[in-house]
Amino acid sequence: MEGLQEWGAFLKKWGPSYVDGTLMTLKLSFIGVLVGFLLGVLIALMRRSKIKVLEVIAKIYIQIFRGTPLLVQVLIAYYGLAAVLPDSLGKLKNPFVLSLLAICMNSSAYVSEIIRGGINAVDRGQSEAAASLGMNQKQIMRHIILPQAVKTVLPALGNEFVTLIKESAIVAFVGIGDIMYQAKVVQGATYLPFKPYFTAAFIYLVLVLGLSQVVNVFERRLAASDSHQ
Repeated sequence: MEGLQEWGAFLKKWGPSYVDGTLMTLKLSFIGVLVGFLLGVLIALMRRSKIKVLEVIAKIYIQIFRGTPLLVQVLIAYYGLAAVLPDSLGKLKNPFVLSLLAICMNSSAYVSEIIRGGINAVDRGQSEAAASLGMNQKQIMRHIILPQAVKTVLPALGNEFVTLIKESAIVAFVGIGDIMYQAKVVQGATYLPFKPYFTAAFIYLVLVLGLSQVVNVFERRLAASDSHQ
């Protein structure tokens, strides 16, 4: 009972900091997946392009951002881009913007492969039927293939959002006030060895389990709607 009272007092004092950190984590993850989705669709289409240069650029992009740690990408964006960007682009030198840029590009590399898998899963017979009706390749991709592909990969995109919530913790290294950063601040102020980080771990666990359940429910509803069609 005494332990719970101590925990309650701890949360009463430091809870607002963890709330701010949670909101920052969700903001980074949501924007990262949203922009990553838009950019990922473009990269997936480039990967499937008949123009060899675009296909090669897409492959290199995917290999770089999937083959290197997100931490390294954030540090390169934070220290490297900040050093080479002109002062006239001072707003882009913001640590949040630079970290978010790295997260979006990293997410887009993974999302592009998810989208490409969804496109490949669409029955080719539908493309052939649309072509026989006089639709060109752009129209087929826009009106026939992409809508079905996106619907197919929505659960996977939800899982990417959940994954990004955990991976975004590395932005604490560059001073972004996410959950882990707040935990470091609290630990430094209280000198408590476990409680600040245990609280952060608990918040991550609640977020991940809660959002995973939402994704699972959404996936089951999609499967049910497909079975009724």
